[in-house]
Amino acid sequence: MTGRVVIIGAGLGGLTAGIALRRAGFAVSIFEQATRLGEVGAGISLSQAAMSAYRSLGLGEAVEAISIVTAGIAFLHYRTGALLAGRMDLGEGSGDPDSPLAARQMHRADLHALLVRAFLDAGGYLRLGHQLTGLDPDGTPKFANGETARGDIIVGADGLKSRVRSLLWGEQPARFTGQIAYRFLVPLETGRAFLGFGRAAVFQGPGLVFNRYTIRAGRLINCVGIVKTETWQDDGWSTPADRAELRALYAGWHDDVTGLIDHAENLIKWGLFDRPPLPRWSRGRVTLLGDAAHPILPFLGLGAAMAIEDAVILARALTDSPDAETGFARYEAARVPRTGRIHEQSVRQGALVQASDPDQFDAGAAPSHDPAHYAYDPVTAPI
Repeated sequence: MTGRVVIIGAGLGGLTAGIALRRAGFAVSIFEQATRLGEVGAGISLSQAAMSAYRSLGLGEAVEAISIVTAGIAFLHYRTGALLAGRMDLGEGSGDPDSPLAARQMHRADLHALLVRAFLDAGGYLRLGHQLTGLDPDGTPKFANGETARGDIIVGADGLKSRVRSLLWGEQPARFTGQIAYRFLVPLETGRAFLGFGRAAVFQGPGLVFNRYTIRAGRLINCVGIVKTETWQDDGWSTPADRAELRALYAGWHDDVTGLIDHAENLIKWGLFDRPPLPRWSRGRVTLLGDAAHPILPFLGLGAAMAIEDAVILARALTDSPDAETGFARYEAARVPRTGRIHEQSVRQGALVQASDPDQFDAGAAPSHDPAHYAYDPVTAPI
């Protein structure tokens, strides 16, 4: 089928879906509530599956140009730096870049800007400043500025706090997962001394994990600490934090961790929230995509990849189906089991890397070391 598609949300998933659907012959409009698109987030990892999706859309070389391949990640003891699992990544040419466990790492803002350009170049229509307030009985979106958007297919790609999801299935408050993430960047010239274990490494300890890798041609070090906690009051994405707070949490950790924390710039924190998986994503001519359908904890580095996979599968399913109902059924049949497994395994990975005794870490039992989770290909997967 072909027709008009309206996508709510201009994040990575929404834009990728827009590009895939435009290339399949659909007329696509994306409506975003933000009044401008700026530099949001920091580092992001893309799996081989996500890269296959972008190659199928003609964007493989462009994404490769803004990223660094990571053929191996070292999982390290939080105090001693002893190698618990994986391998040290000594840069380009280290390891097998074609391995299912290899990934591409980049600044999220660079990927987002690339996707915006590609969507517009493909003839897509992007509208900012459109906050969704409701859906008419026939699924037509209504916005706070009084406008509506006509489409044969409506895709809710509006993230964890998805308004589309709430309108379809009722209000289901996001649940706090007991985890807080801290994020900051360090210039390479400042942090080079703290990269003794290669350019990509995960330090794991009791109740905490610290992940860092280089981005932007190696000029920046992206750092993320995830901490178990019992309380969290703020539901924002960018709560300011200070070095002393993070330094206290990681007291006694390896100097490569505390050294980076001491040079943190623009340190922010946010609570990690979750929603129970939905058995169905679609109703009428409306469906969900990415975090709107299946928010996933970050411990496997597959959150963005799941949305990108969704986008390609949705375009394939709709293109080869006579109507939206049939296309949505094929889309869900392919994606609900896959995203449900990754949701479950991400929770399990977090429990393993934050265990009380990292010396007992069993790499063979860790989802992060199972190629089956990463070998999926949305371009060739059956639908």
